[in-house]
Amino acid sequence: MIKKRKEVSLQEFYQLNIGAMWRHFKTESLAFWMICAYLFLEYVRPQSIYPFLDFLPWTQLAVLGAFIGCFNDKSVKWVSSPINIWLILFFIIILLSSAFAYWPSFAFERLENFYTWLVIYFLIISIVNTEKRFFIFICIFFLATFKLSLSLSITWAKRGFAFTDWGLSGPPGFFQNSGELAIQMLVFWPIAWAFALYLKPHVSKAKYFILLLMPFTAMMVILGASSRGAQLALLVQLIVLNSRSLFRPKVLVSCAVVLSLLWAVLPQEQKDRFQVAGDDRTSIQRLLYWENGIDMMNRHPGLGVGYFNYVPFYERAYYEDMLYESAELPHNIFIQVGADLGYPALLLYLVMISYALLRTRKVAKMLKKNAESSFFTTIFSYLNISVIGFVVAGQFVSVVYYPFLWIHFALFVCASNIVFSEVLVPSRRKKKMHRLGQESEGKELRRV
Repeated sequence: MIKKRKEVSLQEFYQLNIGAMWRHFKTESLAFWMICAYLFLEYVRPQSIYPFLDFLPWTQLAVLGAFIGCFNDKSVKWVSSPINIWLILFFIIILLSSAFAYWPSFAFERLENFYTWLVIYFLIISIVNTEKRFFIFICIFFLATFKLSLSLSITWAKRGFAFTDWGLSGPPGFFQNSGELAIQMLVFWPIAWAFALYLKPHVSKAKYFILLLMPFTAMMVILGASSRGAQLALLVQLIVLNSRSLFRPKVLVSCAVVLSLLWAVLPQEQKDRFQVAGDDRTSIQRLLYWENGIDMMNRHPGLGVGYFNYVPFYERAYYEDMLYESAELPHNIFIQVGADLGYPALLLYLVMISYALLRTRKVAKMLKKNAESSFFTTIFSYLNISVIGFVVAGQFVSVVYYPFLWIHFALFVCASNIVFSEVLVPSRRKKKMHRLGQESEGKELRRV
């Protein structure tokens, strides 16, 4: 007789029992294995770090494997969300903007910069559909980012926390540039902090210390990356996080101490950059990018100058406002969308961000009212801090087609779907059954 293997409990997940989590992972479907493999390959980039591994298109193969695996995974179903429709509409506008662009070939060559995220978004929300899957998936996200934050914070410490023009650089890929690297840390640290807070009662002191290192090293990377926009975003995140109790004496003192320590660690050269912000050549050029980008939006309100046509259009129409040899993207996510795609796309972009913020807040309130505490109660309390970090830092860089927001949308939709299917609805059923049970007992007593 074959002995049935005991199912791994959520409590073992919360204890970060690696052996138990691995046993559960092995029982999962091919689709889930492949979407996890994609996340690891995209964020860790072992094929870029070790060139001898770069003999196959690993990330594309992982996405293809996840897609094929969906057909054999009976749990994979269509997940409804307004964001699904808005993303498809956004892509349609991109296609129309490319067709009517000043340089259509330039636009069509870069279509994969968005449709790749569209495919990955739908794969993630369809496959990551249980709390255990979400827990494993987000753990991979944490480990991949923590590998970067830990190694780079050590690198910065070895430099004596000194300033360099290039800041800190990640592996080849989305996080190689210090500005984009810092944004990944802005998105990462609030969720990592929530993760540590919830697991604290379930894990050992050693594991809790490691969990705390995740947000701490992420903040160190933000400071060491030499990105003024990211550092400003971190300050805004901390203010928003403590906004309700900000004016309490203890909180004010604590915030003053923390900010003083952060300012003390910040290299003098970086402090000087803040003092000349708005007057140096880099700042003046970015102001010109913004001014002329808004002019593009007003002159081409329908579909913009064309998807990814901002740079060639700027070099021809605004060559007198170029302080460098060649033009760059506008260094602002909203101007990037509006100038390239027009006001309808910008409106859609703003609607998606606003919906995620408002819906996250609503779900967080619903979870707090729920009698049973959940892993997602803490997660939803911090998800918006990640978005705020992205939006504030996004006012100074062009990262619309980077993974930050699209992966966040996927995590948000996954978490919302799981909350309603596994947390809130079952809890309501329990309350209803309990109430019916009490009513039934009352009737029996009245009969007696």
